[in-house]
Amino acid sequence: MLPAVIPAVKMSIKPDQWIMQMAQEKEMIAPFLKEQIKKSNISFGLSSFGYDIRLADEFKLFNPPENLIVDPKNVQEAIFRPIKADLCTISANSFVLAKSLEYFKMPDNVLGIVLGKSTYARCGIIVNVTPLEPGWEGFLTISISNATPRPVKIYAHEGIAQVLFFESDQACRVSYREKKGKYQGQKDITISKL
Repeated sequence: MLPAVIPAVKMSIKPDQWIMQMAQEKEMIAPFLKEQIKKSNISFGLSSFGYDIRLADEFKLFNPPENLIVDPKNVQEAIFRPIKADLCTISANSFVLAKSLEYFKMPDNVLGIVLGKSTYARCGIIVNVTPLEPGWEGFLTISISNATPRPVKIYAHEGIAQVLFFESDQACRVSYREKKGKYQGQKDITISKL
């Protein structure tokens, strides 16, 4: 039974020291880099108020037959062509599914929000904004769209998106793990499920 008055929940964005502590003590992110790596890469690793994740070298290119109408309630694995490479070229006005190099274990009072990196956005690449729900764990499946009329390259082992972490002063009533979410524990690139 719920209380008559539900107390206000406080939630705040978390800084680099908190992210580092959670990665080390709770294995929230693995592998974890405690600094931002730039060199001649698209940056990845710990930033001031987030963590820049990398792409693994596994991709599923959208490659449907002509005139196919894609139904999110019935997506067939056959409309994707799997590739393993350090570089993936996304066709004009198309997309690819990819996998994060990092594995996440989200605490029951923490929500992550994944946002695309501006380096790619400036080239017409759009990374789907997605939540990492409290209690979820797994490798993140990332949808990456090419909004341009030309092919665009994306790079494995380099940054693709930033995760912002928000910690609540309360754990959620039912975590993603407890409700047995359909993407819990995913190890591979996972297509839409019902």
